[in-house]
Amino acid sequence: MARVVLAMSGGVDSSASALLLKQQGFEVVGLFMRSGTSAESSCSTDLQHVLPLAETKAHKQGCCSASDAADARRVSDALDIPFHAVDFEEGFGRIQDYFADEYLAGRTPNPCVMCNIWLKFGKLWDFAQQIDAQYVATGHYAQLLPRPEAKGSVGLYRGLDGAKDQSYVLFGIEPELLDKILFPVGGYTKHDIRQLAAEAGLRTANKPDSQEICFIPDNDYAAFLQRHRGPQETAGELVDTAGNVVGHHDGIQNFTIGQRRGLGVTFGSPRFVVRIEPETRRVVIGTKDELGRSALEADQTNWLVEDLPESFSATAQIRYQHTPAPCQVQRLEGNRMRVSFDEPQYGVAPGQAVVIYSDDLVLGGGWIAS
Repeated sequence: MARVVLAMSGGVDSSASALLLKQQGFEVVGLFMRSGTSAESSCSTDLQHVLPLAETKAHKQGCCSASDAADARRVSDALDIPFHAVDFEEGFGRIQDYFADEYLAGRTPNPCVMCNIWLKFGKLWDFAQQIDAQYVATGHYAQLLPRPEAKGSVGLYRGLDGAKDQSYVLFGIEPELLDKILFPVGGYTKHDIRQLAAEAGLRTANKPDSQEICFIPDNDYAAFLQRHRGPQETAGELVDTAGNVVGHHDGIQNFTIGQRRGLGVTFGSPRFVVRIEPETRRVVIGTKDELGRSALEADQTNWLVEDLPESFSATAQIRYQHTPAPCQVQRLEGNRMRVSFDEPQYGVAPGQAVVIYSDDLVLGGGWIAS
C-alpha cells in the first residue's frame, strides 16, 4: 500500500481528497501546515506536535487558522488517518517577506504560487521523504494525466471544473516531482466534491471557500505592510501618461496594474493604473487603450514539458481569472521568455505569473518582468 502525505487545510477540498485517497487504497497521512504567525493563523493547542498558543479570536474565513486546524483534525479522526500539525513558520515568513518586498517595489506578488513552490511541493515533499511516503497530495483542482504524445510522461492539465481550475498557480512545480503528486479532486466538479463530502458525513462539506491570503485574513494589505515592514516613504504623485500631475497618493503599495477603483481622482471616462514607478513613487494613470499590452517579457521560467521549440504558438494566462489569450512564445536565454499576444491584453502586471498552455496542458510559465 503506497503512502501519501496529504496537505489538509481544514476545507472541503482537502477533506474530500483524504476520503478519495482512502477509497483508492492509499495509506493517507494528513498534514496541517502551521504558519505560526499569530494566534489568528495557527493551530489550536489540542493538536499533535504543536506548542501552546494564546487564545484565538474570531476572524474572516481564510486558511491556516486555529478553526481550520481543528476541522482538519476532526476529519482525520473521522476517516481514521494519522494527523500531524507541523510548524512551517520559517517558510511562511519567507512568503510574507516576498509579498512585502514585491509590493514595495511596485510589483504585484502572487503568494499562492510561491506557497506551492516553496511549501506545498517543497517542504511538504521533504516531510514525505522523512516518513517514507511515495506521494504528496493536495486539494487543488488540477489533473496529472499521461501525455499521449510523450509515452511514459505525465502532464499537468486544467481541472475538470473550469470555474475552479487551479492549474495556473501550479506552474512552478519542479518537473521531476510531477509523477510523485496526486490531485484527487481534479477530476470532479466542486458541486460533486461537496456532495461527496456530505454523503460521507464530513463536517467541512458546506464550509465556505477561503477568500483571503492566509496571512492577511482581514484582506487589508496596507495594514499588513505597515506591521511587517514598518512605516514606508512611498507616497507620491498620480500622473497621466504624458507626465502631467493629476493628484497625489498615500503609497504605491495601494495600487496594482489595471486598477480602476480607488484612484482618488475622477475623469470624464474610465482611467486605469497603467504603470507604477517605484524609483519616483509615481503611479501612472491612463485610458484602457493605454493599458493594453501586445507583448511581455518574463523571467525565472519553469517548463513542465521537455523539448519545446525555441518559438511556438500557445495561449497565455496573465492572472488567475484571466481568459487565456492566443500568443506566440519565444524562449530566451537566461530562463526568460517573450510572449507576443495576437490581441492586446489588459492588466499585464510585473510580478504576476504568466502561464503558458497548449489547450488544457500546462507547458510552463514565468514571472512577468516587463
